[in-house]
Amino acid sequence: MFDILFFLFQNYFHAGTYPDQATLSKRLCAAGFDSRDISQALTWLGGLERVGGSNRSNFAPGTGLRCYTQPELNTLTTEARGFLLFLESAGVISVLQRELIIERVLALDEPAVDLDKVKLIVLMVLWNQNETLDSLVLEELISPNQERFLQ
Repeated sequence: MFDILFFLFQNYFHAGTYPDQATLSKRLCAAGFDSRDISQALTWLGGLERVGGSNRSNFAPGTGLRCYTQPELNTLTTEARGFLLFLESAGVISVLQRELIIERVLALDEPAVDLDKVKLIVLMVLWNQNETLDSLVLEELISPNQERFLQ
């Protein structure tokens, strides 16, 4: 599924959006992706649009400490949690975006999600919310493992 998300980012980022689900499904199938992976990715994207669309309010930056639940601790690696804290403290993501990222990580239903996957989810959340991405931030979010898709 992560290959599909990166494919979407790579091919549709500059357009600002991706096509509707029916068109997208056909294009992903034509690109050689497995139908099960396509279905999972489209379901995940639908959840992002549903949940992310209602969280665009601008709240004052939080000054509290985020305590993770046990399922969150089990799913997000220590490195991934530290990276989210870094992004929030640097002003790259808001408190609400952090929560949306965590919600989308848990929606994957994977036992553990590493830093590279969290970076891709951050990219998808920011893109979905039409956030302007600084080139340095973009460079940080695209991991060396994902750069092979850009060539």
